[in-house]
Amino acid sequence: MKTMERCESARFWLFALVLAAGSLSIRISDVRAFDTDEQITVTSEGANQTEVANSQPEISNTDETAQVAQPAVPDDPAPADYAAPLGASEMAESAASSDDFDSDPWEPFNDKMFWFNREVLDRFLLKPIATAWDFVLPDQVQRGIHNMFDNLGVVRRVVNNALQAKFTGAATELARFTINSTVGLVGFFDVAKDGFGIEQKDEDAGQTFGVWGMGPGPYLILPFLPPLTVRDGIGYALDIAMTPYTYFVPWFASIGAGATNLVNERSINLDRFERVAESTVDLYSAVRNAYLQRRAAAIRQ
Repeated sequence: MKTMERCESARFWLFALVLAAGSLSIRISDVRAFDTDEQITVTSEGANQTEVANSQPEISNTDETAQVAQPAVPDDPAPADYAAPLGASEMAESAASSDDFDSDPWEPFNDKMFWFNREVLDRFLLKPIATAWDFVLPDQVQRGIHNMFDNLGVVRRVVNNALQAKFTGAATELARFTINSTVGLVGFFDVAKDGFGIEQKDEDAGQTFGVWGMGPGPYLILPFLPPLTVRDGIGYALDIAMTPYTYFVPWFASIGAGATNLVNERSINLDRFERVAESTVDLYSAVRNAYLQRRAAAIRQ
């Protein structure tokens, strides 16, 4: 009986951790939505164009809402080191062509949830804690903690690379994990990249579904969770299930590790997010369109 009660308690707290993880992810996703090789310009009626990323497709605002231009796609359907599955390019092109960056049928609900996640959860909880964290820990330590948690995502990346028939990418991730877990002191240092030039091949279940031909579904924001589409939401849950340490450590250790990662990630993005938020007229639309654009581009590659 006690064993069953402990199992139920563990399930409850792991579920709570998933919800808590999303409360930071909304903020980090706000920033990473702009963290692409394309530049995004957000405009509004009577306002000047504002640069929020590194390179810029032009955006028009004839309907008084921010829109993001679709990024150019390279002529090569996939990087040379990826073995694309039969028909993957055609399926990815079909999935991308169906992505409508202006379509947001649940916008009234999404807009309220976006405000709640940013103005309540983050402003009064995560940002104050992350600010104190940033004051105490040097940037190098914060980056090392980020590297350690990122190193633990190897299962998700290997599995999704393999499911997309990107076997070179899966092998690359295994090599990175081996190097960083040993020479890199349990992943604290990214020796694979800095010392050997081995870049990360990041893939997730949402991208896998997109490559397989599944459409994105409506854009959706829920309390405590990052911006998603219906397809990416299903993939997000599967990716969480592929976090290995949660199956081998006590539930309270999982919660502590998750909380540490959340606060550390928010701390790393403090300044960058503030710059984006201050320079963007319509943050909700900009985040939505940049997220959809980024996901569509990732599936094409």
